[in-house]
Amino acid sequence: MTSNPGENSSTSRETSVSKTPLALKPAATTSSEALVDYDAMLQANLVRVFGERDPSRRLEAIRDLYVEDAELHEPHGSVQGHEAISQAATDLLAHLPPNFTFTPIRNAVGHHNVGRLQWLSGPPDGPVAVTGTDVAQFEGGLIRALYVFLDQ
Repeated sequence: MTSNPGENSSTSRETSVSKTPLALKPAATTSSEALVDYDAMLQANLVRVFGERDPSRRLEAIRDLYVEDAELHEPHGSVQGHEAISQAATDLLAHLPPNFTFTPIRNAVGHHNVGRLQWLSGPPDGPVAVTGTDVAQFEGGLIRALYVFLDQ
């Protein structure tokens, strides 16, 4: 049996195309992209910034985690800079009972200098009062902007 020259053209094309889907190929990293441990950074932000009631320790944490002119965007407003972010956390914590904690729901994930962390807040052994998601844009391994989304 003889075959037509064009009969197996799809087979020859398949062998010349990579079998690895594009989504699974590693992305090229540019010099502006620092390696970011999204989970460590966003969990540290949750605990050391929004869970810290001592203003001096909170400000030290903000200096460790955020670029100098970082932005915080919450549903009710936005602020810029270390002092303003610390004040926003102070204002938030002033409206919460002293035993409320912020707890990650799962590990943070991210890519291309953007990460997200889902969290909950409430008393340690009590009902969940609020859940939300923090989405952070990173620059040079630090938080450039934090967007807070509340679920309830």
